[in-house]
Amino acid sequence: MVNLKIDGQNVAVPAGTTILDAAAKVGSTIPHLCYLRGINEIAACRVCLVEKVGMEKLITACNTQVEEGMEILTNSPRVREVRRVNVELILSDHDCKCVQCVKSGNCSLQKIANDLGIIEQPYKNIAEVNRWDPELPLIREASKCVKCMRCVQICEKVQGLGVWDITGSGYRASVGIGGNKKITQADCALCGQCITHCPVGALRERDDIQILRDALADPEKITMVQIAPAIRTAWGEGIGISRTEATTGKLVSALRRVGFDYIFDTTYTADLTIMEEGSEFIERFTHKNEYNWPMFTSCCPGWVRFVKTQYPEYVKNLSTAKSPQQMFGAMAKTFIAHKMGIDPDKIFSVSIMPCVSKKYEKGVPQADDAGHGKDVDLVLTTRELDRLIRADNIQPHDLKEEEFDPIFGEGSGAGVIFGTTGGVMEAALRSAYYLITGENPEPDSFKSVRGTDGWKEATFEIKGLKVRVAVASGLGNARKLMEAVKSGKVHYDFVEIMACPGGCVGGGGQPTKDGYEHAAQRGEILYGLDKFSDLRFSHENKAVQLTYEEFLDKPNSHRAHELLHTDLESWDLDMNL
Repeated sequence: MVNLKIDGQNVAVPAGTTILDAAAKVGSTIPHLCYLRGINEIAACRVCLVEKVGMEKLITACNTQVEEGMEILTNSPRVREVRRVNVELILSDHDCKCVQCVKSGNCSLQKIANDLGIIEQPYKNIAEVNRWDPELPLIREASKCVKCMRCVQICEKVQGLGVWDITGSGYRASVGIGGNKKITQADCALCGQCITHCPVGALRERDDIQILRDALADPEKITMVQIAPAIRTAWGEGIGISRTEATTGKLVSALRRVGFDYIFDTTYTADLTIMEEGSEFIERFTHKNEYNWPMFTSCCPGWVRFVKTQYPEYVKNLSTAKSPQQMFGAMAKTFIAHKMGIDPDKIFSVSIMPCVSKKYEKGVPQADDAGHGKDVDLVLTTRELDRLIRADNIQPHDLKEEEFDPIFGEGSGAGVIFGTTGGVMEAALRSAYYLITGENPEPDSFKSVRGTDGWKEATFEIKGLKVRVAVASGLGNARKLMEAVKSGKVHYDFVEIMACPGGCVGGGGQPTKDGYEHAAQRGEILYGLDKFSDLRFSHENKAVQLTYEEFLDKPNSHRAHELLHTDLESWDLDMNL
């Protein structure tokens, strides 16, 4: 152990501990802007400077390790003055119109500046001019960039794509697209991890709230909304209520106050996806010589974009089943419209998703098969949902529990766990077991694929058949897995990949709190909902059973293929769709 003194308090910490972490042990919070543990520890912002007694120069706390007997002052007059100047210099290159920023109130730079009492700017503002297409799903506000390098490092070290890079040098240095490309020319998966790790408002999703408001105000439109499984674990974070208080029932109540005509649960089509994808896997598995292996899940559009750009030879290995979002859109303007007596041409179909890439997916022409315009007309992220609730002055503490609209608001626990890494695999195996044996397995028989570890593998036996599976989340882990598959080092039958670390619960459209990773905790909530659900198998969902009995006949039928499957090889990667 290393013994030192921080702000007059003695503390002992393991060797290798940074001053930043040691200070936290004694309750001294050192502000920082660019630091991300294990990812970005370059001390570029110089906000975490502290004073080492007896040393002339101030030192950075985020990447300086403790030494025996050192004495550290984290908030001395000297530290405060230098820290203030450094922040003022950052602000001189930053668009400080906070009232027009989506990060206002949740911005690390705003908080640090306020804490330092900076109310006037002594330096001339030289913020970079923005040159970004405002119609793209991913928006970069160049004038707000503080050059912290977080987006660069997340994309390179975690997602393995290297879309972002530093261009220029000195005061002309800027963050841009690597290789002097435009974003539309880069191999961006639109995962949104750069957004969730940006400490300011330099990166955001395209805001589509006004389009929704126009639809809600149009008397000719019937607004129908679906809520993704991962939304139920996170929607309250951006409006200040606890996870226990932010129930699905209160979310339904909030959406009714917003003005939606019909509110449904995407878990209905998550269960439908399992029936289609599980049946597809059984068909392939029992006719192995006719297909390429392994079979990959395809419900994550960020992963689809990744495999199409990085491993195009494996696109044919993807399941042809659409994502739950697109399946719901197809059902909304066909079967659901029929059952509810609604003119499908009047339906404005909205999905609330934890994902930025879903904004791209809904625009892909090959994903539209209902014959009534776009199957999904609009996608909002969880963050947009929270902003919508705040803008409508809805008080979350006053919301009452309300139910989804009948029939198509029903979903199983298996559908709920779609929102976390390993959930699609586990749900699919539960129903695949039933489809092969005619009996239900123990619901938790396949739980070894759970967890936020980047790459998990397991072998299960179903009626004498050994099924080798793998699960990966985060595109950096996906690349490692794909390279192992490509080289022949590993052999699998069924593989689930999610673009975002931890799966959809850690999606690029989810609420953020700087310095905190919520995916694991949110995932545990979904598994808890599954555990205590009365319905834990997708094939037992009565809405799904009704859909096949009255409309689709059976999984992988001709009608099912027309509406619920897609040709991923023909998908265009154009972000302007």
